[in-house]
Amino acid sequence: MDIHQYISVDPSEKPLDHIVTDGGFCGIFRTIGCIGDSLSSGEFEAITPDGNRSYHDKFEYSWGQYIARDAGCTVYNFSRGGMTAIEYWQSFARDRGFWDKNVLCQAYIVALGVNDLLNQNRDLGTIEDARNEDPEYFADNFAWYLGTIIKKYRALQPEARFFLMTMPRDTRDGPENDAKKQAHRELLYQMAELFPYTYVIDLYQYAPVYDEDFRDKFFLHGHLNPAGYRLTAKMVESYIDYYIRHDFGAFRQTGFIGSPSYDYNLD
Repeated sequence: MDIHQYISVDPSEKPLDHIVTDGGFCGIFRTIGCIGDSLSSGEFEAITPDGNRSYHDKFEYSWGQYIARDAGCTVYNFSRGGMTAIEYWQSFARDRGFWDKNVLCQAYIVALGVNDLLNQNRDLGTIEDARNEDPEYFADNFAWYLGTIIKKYRALQPEARFFLMTMPRDTRDGPENDAKKQAHRELLYQMAELFPYTYVIDLYQYAPVYDEDFRDKFFLHGHLNPAGYRLTAKMVESYIDYYIRHDFGAFRQTGFIGSPSYDYNLD
């Protein structure tokens, strides 16, 4: 057995150069929470013969549940079609019990921003809105809500790992939407620097561009089809595997997340 096939530390390797088929080292997380919108919910878009559209969250087809089956871990869909950071914080997580101790996770994959920024044209805000620790401070923008969500989960599960997902490039985007995606991406990288144990799954940079050929194979109208969600799962789990393989030390105590702090004071 050549162990280097599994623990490559080649500094030139890009995050999606090595695609895993079994979850890879993503499987060290026994519980993962997927916080997101329709694209985290396996949503299928249907069109009737008279042109009416309907939308259906099929969680068993979500990329999170494909990861669960690949890696053998428990994955929670903390998501719903149309979800925004503001709704997640103000009501959705509370009403669905997603802050409850019995569903706290070792890792969270956060894929919010499409509805906030592209569909509802909400203000992005800045990293300072997420950084501010004054309990009386409030900013009605994406950065504040996302930062507050992360802070809430981190207070409940201090050692959890967070993976923040950028939006992939799409040839249908005009300059305005592409600029919003780039600004969102920059904000997520700033949040990864601000919060401990936080990483970026940069689909804008490393995923395939969603062009006509991609949409023909992996889309069902305006959302992904089963193959599209399957492909996304492969990209997400491979990206997490990449982070672990390139810094095993940062993940060696994963088994203690959610347990008493037996060993976290070690360097």
